[in-house]
Amino acid sequence: MLEVLAMILAGGRGERLMPLTQDRAKPAVPFAGAYRIIDFVLSNFINSRFYHIKVLTQFMSDSLNQHLSRGWNLSGVLGQFVDPVPAQMRTGSRWYEGTADAVFQNLHLVWDHNPEHVAVFGGDHIYKMNVTEMYRFHLKRQATLTVACLPVEIEEAAGRFGVLEVDEKSRIIGFEEKPAEPKPMPGRPDMTLVSMGSYFWETHALRHALFLDRENENSTHDFGRDIIPDLVARGESVFAYDYSLNWIPGEGEREKTYWRDVGTIDSYFEANMEVRQVHPPINMYNYQWPVRTLMRPFPPAKFVFAEKGGRFGKAVDSIIASGSIISGASVLDSVLGHNVFVHSYAQVEDSIIFSDTEIRQHVKIRNAIIDKSCIIDDGVEIGYDTKFDKKHFTITPEGRVVVPKWTHITSDGEVIRLEGPYSPKEEEAPYASNI
Repeated sequence: MLEVLAMILAGGRGERLMPLTQDRAKPAVPFAGAYRIIDFVLSNFINSRFYHIKVLTQFMSDSLNQHLSRGWNLSGVLGQFVDPVPAQMRTGSRWYEGTADAVFQNLHLVWDHNPEHVAVFGGDHIYKMNVTEMYRFHLKRQATLTVACLPVEIEEAAGRFGVLEVDEKSRIIGFEEKPAEPKPMPGRPDMTLVSMGSYFWETHALRHALFLDRENENSTHDFGRDIIPDLVARGESVFAYDYSLNWIPGEGEREKTYWRDVGTIDSYFEANMEVRQVHPPINMYNYQWPVRTLMRPFPPAKFVFAEKGGRFGKAVDSIIASGSIISGASVLDSVLGHNVFVHSYAQVEDSIIFSDTEIRQHVKIRNAIIDKSCIIDDGVEIGYDTKFDKKHFTITPEGRVVVPKWTHITSDGEVIRLEGPYSPKEEEAPYASNI
């Protein structure tokens, strides 16, 4: 019997991240050049020595499944696993109807492994957590359910997060899902306590709660909207674990409360930009608590040409992933993924460039996200001509330009939607890869 089985919810559509989620699940969206969003929650569990993990997938899951199978192989000999579990419609011809329904449709996994406790975590946030600390809290309280929570400014939380009320012993006495006017914390009128969507359950209590929820015709089958408020109303032992007290080896005080919900293009962009800062609020260089991922077989990044008054290959305040070449070009305040080729005299500023993209000579890009496997021809400008950008691409409320995957922008302004590695234009896309 397992002590803990972890179930990672990774099946959401991520509609607010379109077009980045047009061909991939939200947890599979690249982050900080070398990673995927799901790498953070998986690293938290592996670093905390929890080695029994099921990842529940659903929409656009192919690239996510490939990433998991190639990059997260644990030791089967030792009984360790990170298993992708596609939606199987085991309870009828329907997709997951909510977070609780996703677990309900996969209760057979719980029965198969028979754990004492089940961890249910989301797969689409950027943060570090020592999961052992939360589990110890859960055991000490002998809780039916423990909810990870974080103090957040009321204005930021309004309409975005589930909000908790707790007593002096951290027991949850009230829960509202995404209220327009969150209730303040006692003694902190500007702050409210929000749910992080991460739970530890006592196994029998989880099964009981899910079956009760299935019998409720008015339920949306969501942990936040339905199950947690019902448990609180019935007086169950539901506790809040304060994430700000979490201890991680090698982390300082300023990194302790870092947690980002990258649910929109702008919040995703800003989180990437935080990582490339001189003193980022999340420490990617803490080797006592590494963020793990699939290591692709690329050579180191390369910067070439240093001609006086001419070409000069440089990148400042930026992240450049392996395999990328900055050839007589300038990259400033940006994040570049694997195998990006920036040709001479090009300028990339305040932007995110996904892997396997080619940026040709004299191109100018600013305040943009260029998805993977794109070709930007000589002299093209992105982020400078609002009329052109709005005609062809997605523009966020903050004015960021999002160029979708497999786009070829020609020097005369034609925008060609490549159809993938087998399109007629494949000879022009030498950096194409399937993931």
